Amino acid sequence: VQLQASGGGLVQAGGSLRLSCAASGRTGSNYALGWFRQPPGKEREFVAAIKWDGVTTYYSDSIKERFTISRNNAKNMVYLRIDSLKPEDTAVYYCAVRAGLGWSTRVDYFGQGTQVTVSS
Repeated sequence: VQLQASGGGLVQAGGSLRLSCAASGRTGSNYALGWFRQPPGKEREFVAAIKWDGVTTYYSDSIKERFTISRNNAKNMVYLRIDSLKPEDTAVYYCAVRAGLGWSTRVDYFGQGTQVTVSS
């Protein structure tokens, strides 16, 4: 399985960003997709996830009001929109895949990350 994330960059606080991630390879017929992030000097943490149905979503309690996850199964894509960006959102953002209909942070694969830097 390959996961290719894109869309990161340098943005000003208060702005918005949409991250994209393309899944390819042997993902199976049903899989959940998620996003994690790793701030500088900290451990990687869960951000959001979406099940195969494209409706059931999960968010970290600390960010759920500013982040929106979505997916396009026809294109094998997952997206993460981040509004009202804050400097503390600065991190490397990783997409992840978990086979099956459910979701768990114990994912099967992580993609390479995309850097998001928020300036104050």
